[in-house]
Formats: sequence, C-alpha cells, structure tokens
Amino acid sequence: MAVSHGFNLTEATTSVSAPVQVSSGLQIIVGTAPVNQLANPAAAVNTPLYVSTYKEAVAAVGWSSDFAKYTLCEAISANFQVVGTAPIVVINVLDPKNKKHITALDETSVQVNDGVAEIDKVGILLEKLVVKKDTTTLTADVDYIASFNDDGTVSLALIIGGAGDGATTLTVSGSILDASKVTADDIVGGVNAATGAETGLEVVRQVYPKLSKAPGILLAPRFSKNAQVCAALQAKCRKINGLFNAVCFIDLDCSADGAQKYTDVAEQKTKQTATSREAYALWLFCKVGDTVYSGSTMAAAATVYNDGQNNDCPNASPSNVTVPISAACLEDGTEMLLDQEQGTFLNDQGIATFIRSSSDFVIWGNETACYPKNTDPKDMFLCVRRFFNHAWTSFVLDNMGKLDKPMNPKRLQSIIDSENMKGSTYVSNGVCASYRMVADTEKNTEAELVAGHYHFWMYCTPFPPMKQVNNTMEYESSSLVTALNL
Repeated sequence: MAVSHGFNLTEATTSVSAPVQVSSGLQIIVGTAPVNQLANPAAAVNTPLYVSTYKEAVAAVGWSSDFAKYTLCEAISANFQVVGTAPIVVINVLDPKNKKHITALDETSVQVNDGVAEIDKVGILLEKLVVKKDTTTLTADVDYIASFNDDGTVSLALIIGGAGDGATTLTVSGSILDASKVTADDIVGGVNAATGAETGLEVVRQVYPKLSKAPGILLAPRFSKNAQVCAALQAKCRKINGLFNAVCFIDLDCSADGAQKYTDVAEQKTKQTATSREAYALWLFCKVGDTVYSGSTMAAAATVYNDGQNNDCPNASPSNVTVPISAACLEDGTEMLLDQEQGTFLNDQGIATFIRSSSDFVIWGNETACYPKNTDPKDMFLCVRRFFNHAWTSFVLDNMGKLDKPMNPKRLQSIIDSENMKGSTYVSNGVCASYRMVADTEKNTEAELVAGHYHFWMYCTPFPPMKQVNNTMEYESSSLVTALNL
C-alpha cells in the first residue's frame, strides 16, 4: 500500500458547461447559379455549399452579373461585395442532368480572329460542345482550348499545329444550361420516392447533418414572389431536422404583375400567402449604382451584419438599419422614393420596405407577416422571433451531449445553471428583461419521469424595438413673467 503524505489535488468536472457559439443569421439561399462554368457542374446541384468568401463562392457555383437569371450570384454579391457578411450556404437547383433545364445550341458559325473565336452565348456546357472546322470535328485541349469570359460567354483559342489551326471560321453546336427554364417547382423541390434524393427547399434538411450548422434565415431571392415558393419557405422554417426553427425573407412581387404602388402591397401580400410569424415580407428591390438587387437578399445581408454589430445576437431589429444602396426600386429598376409615412403604412400591414432617412437608405419595418392578425410580441416582432429561435437553438446545441445520459439531479441542475448563467449575461448586457430557466414541476409527474421525460420552463423576454416615441410639448407662458422680471 502506497504511503499518503503531503498534498493531493483532484479536479471535479465543471457542472456549468460553456455555451456553444451559434450563428443565428446563417443564410440558406436556394436559387440558380451558372454551374456550367465548373469542371463538374453536377456536383453543385441540390446540395448545400458553405462559402465564407467571394472567391470560395465563385469557385463553388460560378459567377455571372446577370442577377435576374442567376439569383445565387446576387446573394453572393450582396453579402461579400456590398454589405460584407459571411458565411452563407447556397443551394443551386439549375441541373445539367435535368432535360427541362437544357436548351439546344443550334449549329452556328463563329468568326476566328487572331486564332480566337467567341461564342456569344451564356450557359454553354463545355462537355456537350461540338466544334468543327469545315467537316472536321475538333478535340478539346488538343485542337482548341475553351474558357469562360467574365460575362459567361465562351472563348475558343485554337492550338497551333492542331486540326483547327489556320481556320477563319468555326461551326459550333451543343447544349445550353438555361436558367430561364427553372420554375417554382424546382425551387420548392421534393423527395424522389425511388431514390430518396432531395431537391430544392427539401435540401435545407441536409444543412445541419452535413455542415453541423443550424439554419437561421431561409431565402429564395426573386423566386419567393411566387405564392407556391412563398408558402413552401414559410412551411420549411419550422422544425428543421425536427429541432430548429428559422425565419425567411420574402420578396413581395413588385414587377408589372405585382404591386407597383404602396397602397396595393397588402393585397399582394395576401395573394402570396405571406402570413406566418416566420416570414419577413419585403416590398421593393434596391439598386447599388445601376445594379438591381432583390429586397430580400439585401435586407437579409444587412440583418446579419446588424447581428454582427451586436455580438452575433439577433435581439436588435433590422428596422432603421442603414443599407448601402443608392435607391429603392421596382423589379424593373424604376426608382421609388418612399417616406416614413408611406413606409409606416406598409408596416401596419406586416410589410417591410426601404425608405430614405437623412442621407441614407434604411430598412423600415419591425413586424413579421403574421401582423396585424397576430400581435403576440414573440410572433409579431422579427427581432423577438429570431431571438426565440436563437435561444432554442443554443439550448439544443449546448445540451446535445447530455441527451440519453442518466437523468440524475446533478445533470438536470447543470442544465438549469448553465442556462441561467447565460441568461444573467443577456440581462446585464441589456439584451433581455428576463431570461431564466426552472424545472416545470407541474409537468414532471411520476409517469413522465419514469418514461425518461423531463420538462423545463424558460422565461425569455428580449426587449421589443422602440418603434414609436411620443412627446407632448407645451407653451409655458408663466416662464415669460420670470424671464422678463415682471
């Protein structure tokens, strides 16, 4: 037996665990991208791609400045080039294996200048491209090198000594991956009954198991003006993976087929079925210079930036937050200049927009689309709704490792203590009026405990936005007597 003499230290496991960092504003963006530019286009279809920089994003899905056609490029530009937020998750639905997304490139003659020919078409699938000199079919990387230009068109550089050397014209044909063929059905997506393959918004389910990231904001820029897509986005926000809740930013149609006057927007909101507490409905697009962006894309990026200014916490409303745009506009680029009164008229219908405030443009609107029918603060205010989602996601991730462990008093108390320690920080930092957890003694019956079910009750009160300031002014005539020494 060893002799014990002196000092001995034993360190106990800390009962209060450190919280997991949660990005409440992780954007999951479903749309179209010029994946034909990639070496393996099929690998970038209906799969969540996590990108942290502009360079990563372009490498993942390609690039085009035609945002009306390629909506993921719009989101990439808004986040990385305009607002300066990262990361985002993009899901491309434009599929080179889907015959409905393919348009034939009919045999066309192109001129060769200084050994280079330009094909003035975008979306060309290089693996399907057929290039001929007269009747001779040329071989890629042997007789010519094909490369994409910045605008998505293709250059063919003839290789000296190849079969095309000396040609003055070439004949080209093949297939075009046509983004205009993508429909609302592609964005909504589904699950293949035979293979289980998921497409469109159904791919949102893959974000957490594949990337270990919980979705925060769902978007389908421009496509969300479609009622079917709008409804699907809202439905997809609840119980993602059976666990997480998110919000979605939606474009209310401001094209020629939608609302082009602010007084008509409430009716458009109804047509698009934008009615849930998860939906933040935006009317109007916006411009940066001459480039038009959808309202949902720019507002989501600005919202996430605002989170970053508040320690990555979504308690602050995006309303009255500056957006780096030069104009608010309709979808066709026609500029619209709303004032606070008109913007507030829209807010009263559960609609947000962009207004000019002082020298800058700001997002204007605190309310989700469930307002005015639903006036519960946790539902009607976007920032409160997002904080509730954030708090729940944080609680789940903090305690995932405790699930299925013995349900003993020490473990249960550690859950309460950890949450209350977090809550005290929220309260002291002015994020919440209250944030505390207790055991729900009424629900923790003998039958529930025997079944391994334990119930907690959380009091969560983030401060609402100060949306109106009232001040009464009075002319105090009696002060004249004092001032004039009468």
